[in-house]
Amino acid sequence: MSLALATLNDNFLKHLREVRQVSPHTLRAYQRDLSRFIEFLCHDPLEPTVSAEPPLVQQITTARIRLYLGSLLEAGLGAATLARHLSTIRSFFGWLVDLGHIENDPSIGLKGPRKSQKLPRFLEEDEVEKLLNAPCPDDRNEHRDRAILETLYSTGCRVSELVAIDLTHLQLKRGLVLLHGKGKKQRYAMLGGLAVEALERYIMFKTTEGFNDKAVFVNKHRNRISDRSIRRILDKFLLRAGIHSPCSPHTLRHSFATHLMRRGADLRTVQELLGHASLGSTQIYTHVSIEGLRDLYAQAHPLGQKE
Repeated sequence: MSLALATLNDNFLKHLREVRQVSPHTLRAYQRDLSRFIEFLCHDPLEPTVSAEPPLVQQITTARIRLYLGSLLEAGLGAATLARHLSTIRSFFGWLVDLGHIENDPSIGLKGPRKSQKLPRFLEEDEVEKLLNAPCPDDRNEHRDRAILETLYSTGCRVSELVAIDLTHLQLKRGLVLLHGKGKKQRYAMLGGLAVEALERYIMFKTTEGFNDKAVFVNKHRNRISDRSIRRILDKFLLRAGIHSPCSPHTLRHSFATHLMRRGADLRTVQELLGHASLGSTQIYTHVSIEGLRDLYAQAHPLGQKE
């Protein structure tokens, strides 16, 4: 049975939301990409139609997909965006094959543009130390901020994982916190001694102030803190620490991974601590650590300096 492309698109998005349980952000990206693809098919120069109706899914060929990707390139989209569009199309047609709507996947064999690998920004260890010491230890209002910064760097967690931490997720005596990551996956992260101390001090402050909230990190209205507030807090203490390099909460995650690699942690361990599903996502830190080793070699080895 040939269903309308729009109906298949709606069913696919429902599958992503209810079965694969992708995040709202990922779902919106799929929706935007497929809407643009379908819009192109309505005005495909290879198959012009008077009614400007999308074709049957069985009529979508490799040539038409290739032409669509070419139109994105002409529109000035970068390699990473083009790769995402192709990934969306592949997921859609793979789902169609699995359900028996089509026999052959026209997206198989198509290659996206090669993405240039950008090394992530990170702070040096002395910069992180300055940042973590920026909150005033005697200022009760900055206990929370110190705990936030210590937790970000100690665990290498995403900012979305940080704001989702509840009191029941903490095991401070064991130095552990349960994080809820992408795709509703859970993992335990390590809390160093300074992070545990900062959290204990902040939670004690919350208790004395009557903040018996479910969430660990709350704002002045006793609501769970937002990721935007975390960014403002970070900006405040970067300025106080005299750090002018571009830095976001994710930069602390990159710093966490880079410093582990520099100090001899193996790739698999870093992958587990970061909560990466694929080792490929973690491998970039190998390049970062090599760059750091190269700099140290140039400074320390008698023949390291280039003429």
